[in-house]
Amino acid sequence: MLSSDVQHLPAPLLGMCPDLVRFVTVAGLEHLSAAAGELGTPQSTVSRSIARLEAAVGTPLFDREGRGMRLTRQGRAFLARVQRGLAEIATGCEELRLATDMPGTVALGFLPALGSAPVPLLVSWFRDRHPKVRFQLVQDNAQGLLDRLRAGEVDLCLTSPLPDEPGITTLPVAAEPLSLVVPAGHPLAGRSRVRLAEAEHEDFVMAATGYGLRRLVNSLCAAAGFPPRVAFEGAEIATIRGFVAAGLGVAVLPPSPVRVPGLVDLPLDDPGASRTVGLTRVTSRTSTPVVGDFVDLVLSRAQECFGAPPPDSP
Repeated sequence: MLSSDVQHLPAPLLGMCPDLVRFVTVAGLEHLSAAAGELGTPQSTVSRSIARLEAAVGTPLFDREGRGMRLTRQGRAFLARVQRGLAEIATGCEELRLATDMPGTVALGFLPALGSAPVPLLVSWFRDRHPKVRFQLVQDNAQGLLDRLRAGEVDLCLTSPLPDEPGITTLPVAAEPLSLVVPAGHPLAGRSRVRLAEAEHEDFVMAATGYGLRRLVNSLCAAAGFPPRVAFEGAEIATIRGFVAAGLGVAVLPPSPVRVPGLVDLPLDDPGASRTVGLTRVTSRTSTPVVGDFVDLVLSRAQECFGAPPPDSP
């Protein structure tokens, strides 16, 4: 290791691994006093660091040659490992710096149904304020999002239904009204509102098993006194709407940001016929400043995306 290499050791390493940094510096300069001058540290401090390391590893790391210090065979092998270790720690420090500085990265998970309008709008508004912020976007069902959140793959999730689990903080942001979606030629299409029980004998096009919307519709049908007769399942709301438009059944869905020809959305009069969407995060995980700013934006502008405040809002 050359003297020039010593000068490029990242400063934070001296605070985290002082003995190892002093060892690498002495190894590079082969002189205690030169290493002390390079580090701006008393020579006695550097000497004690070397003594501590040699005691810890159980073998001399240097041969003392007058005023010089030359690595032993064991010292050379140890140096190679230490240099790799310090390089890894330095890389980790840089990654943390990039993650916590503005601009940074927001890793956001969300339901596929929110990808057509709410999420693009929120991201666009945030990028207007912070144009250099990067987004990592992940789509999954409600359980998949929760798993990814716990695993640290995402910082936040926009999801529904809202999880009620230890260690997860949930912030309701909007309540989307649900409608019975029918083909334009359906007998109910001319109504202004309906109750779900009126669709008891219809074929239903449902979200796939595992999606929160599927559980919600099952609950609404049970409250209306019947189990839904499932004819088709889909993972995407756009797919479900397409099947309904083709006359293959009816569906209970949140509002669509884009009008689909051949469909009529009939608001439901049933109690609880809405889907609460919320932001979730791991309670014990400290948010970076950029993630905190994104949470603030979502809470302040969600109603512009979803058109309805959360249930407890005034």
